[in-house]
Amino acid sequence: MAGSIMIRANKKGELTTVKALIKHPMETGLRKDKKSGKKIPAHFIQEVSCKHAGKEVMSAQWGASVSKNPYFTFRFRGADKGDRVTLTWVDNQGGSESKETEVA
Repeated sequence: MAGSIMIRANKKGELTTVKALIKHPMETGLRKDKKSGKKIPAHFIQEVSCKHAGKEVMSAQWGASVSKNPYFTFRFRGADKGDRVTLTWVDNQGGSESKETEVA
């Protein structure tokens, strides 16, 4: 799923706000294909994490109940403009991706 992450990080005052959109099907494993009638295999993000200066500033454990193409935002302290922030996800089928952005 190369290119699945869109991420922005902006500092205002002491807080850095990170906004991210991940393109992912987030299949629960409960839906059926309309044509074949067979269940669509579960395919969802299990772990999301964000690092700044080598330290984890956010981590989340997700499951099948998160919607397709999830969008989320969070804030943390300690970043400066020009610093790098890296977001990483891992799904239940072994897929993963990371993307880095600069704090504006």
